[in-house]
Amino acid sequence: MPMSDAMTNSGNTLETRALSRHFGGLSAVDRVSLKCRMGTVHAVIGPNGAGKSTLVNLLSSDLQPSEGQVFLDGDDITGLAPPQVSLLGVGRSYQKTNIFLPFTVFENCRIAAQSRLATSMRFFRTAHSYRSVSDAAMRAVEQVGLADRADEQVDSLSHGEQRQVEIAMTLATNPRVLLLDEPLAGMGAEESSQIIDLLRSLASNHAILLVEHDMDAVFSLADTLTVMVNGAVLESGSPDIVRASRAVQVAYLGEHGHE
Repeated sequence: MPMSDAMTNSGNTLETRALSRHFGGLSAVDRVSLKCRMGTVHAVIGPNGAGKSTLVNLLSSDLQPSEGQVFLDGDDITGLAPPQVSLLGVGRSYQKTNIFLPFTVFENCRIAAQSRLATSMRFFRTAHSYRSVSDAAMRAVEQVGLADRADEQVDSLSHGEQRQVEIAMTLATNPRVLLLDEPLAGMGAEESSQIIDLLRSLASNHAILLVEHDMDAVFSLADTLTVMVNGAVLESGSPDIVRASRAVQVAYLGEHGHE
């Protein structure tokens, strides 16, 4: 649900200005400007090929922009390497689940938490010796509601639970910004409902940028929507503004809009 005015009037945690990415003559992302604030969910929607995942890759620095800038808390982070952006507090999940299937839920989160250690490349101490790492991992497991499955191998979990593990791994890195690329993909109604509840609970303490095709989830969760078509922003604003936009209805939601 939309956050309070006090929250939405806070500073922009993540911001892009005229961000573009060209592949030869194709503009996958074309001068996109958006703002994602702490305590809010900013959903990016659009048809396949609109440039949504490319935008997320630019925000996480998995891709570098051809033009434009990315700011985190007002600081220009354009051009930084992905590990640097992650250390600054930007966490992300991927369209395809990115977890270690033979390991347990807790072990997956511990690996993620250990990436935050300044001493993470000192191989002669065991991961168990770092109490802060184990504590961060367990907090993340508890946040996503998997405390009772912490010692189970991830390959024994359902698809929805594996998605929860991936979000937990992101949380174990102590991010302020969550970039979530289609977290509901491939889920049934019950699993989707659980992830929606989880994201709603995380929104109060994070700035969340969400790419998602499930329109019911998007309109339920988002404070702000940005609609992309052919790499560019077609419309951006509150769910009511986007729902009422004739251009959006024709280009993406369909002639009848979102009921």
